[in-house]
Amino acid sequence: MTERLSDRRIIRTKRMIRDALTELMEKKGFEAITVRDLTETADINRGTFYLHYRDKYDLLEQCEDEIINGIKQFTHNINPKDALTFDGQQEPFPFIVYLFEYLHENSSFMKVVLGPNGDAAFQVKLKDFIKGTFFQKIITSLKQEEMLVPVDFLIAYVSSAHLGVIQHWLESGMEKSPQEMALILSRITLLGPRQVTGLNGK
Repeated sequence: MTERLSDRRIIRTKRMIRDALTELMEKKGFEAITVRDLTETADINRGTFYLHYRDKYDLLEQCEDEIINGIKQFTHNINPKDALTFDGQQEPFPFIVYLFEYLHENSSFMKVVLGPNGDAAFQVKLKDFIKGTFFQKIITSLKQEEMLVPVDFLIAYVSSAHLGVIQHWLESGMEKSPQEMALILSRITLLGPRQVTGLNGK
């Protein structure tokens, strides 16, 4: 019982520190933040901060890794066959719905870290994760010799496009629901601009 209370306290403290980091990054950017800023904003003492993090860089890295690890939890639901049979009318893939629900839950941090005052290195990390996890499973199901473009260019394009859509959704206030965003992203990715704009064959 005591151990569970301690774990909950740690989770609560870390969330307060992450919220402080998010607020300060939005106000003045990461480089201008000091540990004192963080402790004052989170209303904790320096000893508590250093109990969990070496410095502000370690804090940022742990927060980013937490996001990536959270996304990893539902990537096992990816089924390459779903992508190959998608016609644009069916329900969006569950794993993409989960992705947008998770992003929505962590939207304050995600909006800042992917924004102009955020961390460019995290964008690279997230794109690499998208490449290696989401699309590697789909690409391995295709006959690469029949593709019209080299596979590495396709993966680079789609991963950058996905990140761009996510950033736009966060920046525009997330008016579309995670379910709607999952369907939009599935249609753009798997049907392409010609079909989604109605220009296909016209």
